[in-house]
Amino acid sequence: MANTDITQRSQYERSDLLAGGEGLRRGSEKGAAAYSVIALIIGVALAYGALKTIDNWAQWLVLAVIVGFTVAVAVAIGPNRKGSGSQFKTGR
Repeated sequence: MANTDITQRSQYERSDLLAGGEGLRRGSEKGAAAYSVIALIIGVALAYGALKTIDNWAQWLVLAVIVGFTVAVAVAIGPNRKGSGSQFKTGR
Protein backbone atom coordinates (compact mmCIF):
# COMPACT_ATOMS: atom_id res chain seq x y z
CA MET A 1 0.00 0.00 0.00
CA ALA A 2 2.93 2.35 0.49
CA ASN A 3 3.79 2.61 -3.22
CA THR A 4 0.28 3.26 -4.54
CA ASP A 5 -1.19 6.49 -5.75
CA ILE A 6 -4.66 7.74 -4.81
CA THR A 7 -6.48 6.10 -7.73
CA GLN A 8 -4.92 2.71 -7.07
CA ARG A 9 -5.76 2.97 -3.38
CA SER A 10 -9.37 3.97 -4.03
CA GLN A 11 -9.71 1.10 -6.49
CA TYR A 12 -8.33 -1.30 -3.85
CA GLU A 13 -10.73 -0.05 -1.17
CA ARG A 14 -13.88 -0.11 -3.28
CA SER A 15 -16.85 -1.13 -1.16
CA ASP A 16 -18.17 -3.57 -3.78
CA LEU A 17 -14.94 -5.60 -3.53
CA LEU A 18 -15.11 -6.09 0.24
CA ALA A 19 -15.63 -9.55 1.71
CA GLY A 20 -19.22 -9.11 2.90
CA GLY A 21 -20.75 -9.11 -0.54
CA GLU A 22 -23.29 -6.43 0.44
CA GLY A 23 -22.96 -4.66 -2.90
CA LEU A 24 -23.74 -7.77 -4.93
CA ARG A 25 -27.16 -8.15 -6.50
CA ARG A 26 -29.08 -11.16 -5.31
CA GLY A 27 -31.87 -13.05 -7.01
CA SER A 28 -35.49 -13.19 -6.04
CA GLU A 29 -36.21 -14.19 -2.45
CA LYS A 30 -39.54 -15.69 -3.56
CA GLY A 31 -37.77 -17.93 -6.07
CA ALA A 32 -35.30 -19.09 -3.44
CA ALA A 33 -38.14 -19.90 -1.04
CA ALA A 34 -40.01 -21.89 -3.71
CA TYR A 35 -36.85 -23.81 -4.58
CA SER A 36 -36.26 -24.58 -0.89
CA VAL A 37 -39.79 -25.93 -0.43
CA ILE A 38 -39.59 -28.11 -3.55
CA ALA A 39 -36.12 -29.40 -2.60
CA LEU A 40 -37.34 -30.19 0.92
CA ILE A 41 -40.34 -32.17 -0.36
CA ILE A 42 -38.17 -34.15 -2.80
CA GLY A 43 -35.55 -34.73 -0.09
CA VAL A 44 -38.13 -36.03 2.39
CA ALA A 45 -39.61 -38.38 -0.25
CA LEU A 46 -36.18 -39.76 -1.15
CA ALA A 47 -35.21 -40.14 2.52
CA TYR A 48 -38.44 -42.03 3.22
CA GLY A 49 -37.77 -44.35 0.29
CA ALA A 50 -34.20 -44.96 1.42
CA LEU A 51 -35.22 -45.72 5.00
CA LYS A 52 -37.89 -48.18 3.86
CA THR A 53 -35.39 -50.22 1.80
CA ILE A 54 -32.69 -50.64 4.45
CA ASP A 55 -32.64 -54.26 5.68
CA ASN A 56 -29.49 -54.84 7.73
CA TRP A 57 -26.99 -53.16 10.02
CA ALA A 58 -24.37 -52.67 7.28
CA GLN A 59 -26.69 -50.48 5.27
CA TRP A 60 -27.52 -48.47 8.41
CA LEU A 61 -23.79 -48.03 9.00
CA VAL A 62 -23.24 -46.75 5.46
CA LEU A 63 -26.14 -44.32 5.87
CA ALA A 64 -24.73 -43.09 9.18
CA VAL A 65 -21.30 -42.49 7.62
CA ILE A 66 -22.87 -40.56 4.73
CA VAL A 67 -24.94 -38.40 7.09
CA GLY A 68 -21.96 -37.81 9.38
CA PHE A 69 -19.75 -36.79 6.46
CA THR A 70 -22.43 -34.43 5.15
CA VAL A 71 -22.77 -32.73 8.54
CA ALA A 72 -18.98 -32.45 8.87
CA VAL A 73 -18.66 -30.81 5.45
CA ALA A 74 -21.50 -28.39 6.26
CA VAL A 75 -19.76 -27.38 9.48
CA ALA A 76 -16.39 -27.07 7.75
CA ILE A 77 -17.63 -24.73 5.01
CA GLY A 78 -20.30 -22.93 7.01
CA PRO A 79 -20.38 -19.13 7.18
CA ASN A 80 -19.87 -19.02 10.97
CA ARG A 81 -16.56 -20.88 11.06
CA LYS A 82 -13.38 -19.15 12.15
CA GLY A 83 -11.63 -17.41 9.25
CA SER A 84 -14.65 -17.42 6.95
CA GLY A 85 -14.52 -13.67 6.45
CA SER A 86 -17.84 -12.94 8.14
CA GLN A 87 -16.15 -10.53 10.56
CA PHE A 88 -14.76 -8.27 7.82
CA LYS A 89 -16.14 -4.80 7.45
CA THR A 90 -18.78 -4.45 4.76
CA GLY A 91 -18.86 -0.71 4.23
CA ARG A 92 -17.01 2.49 4.85
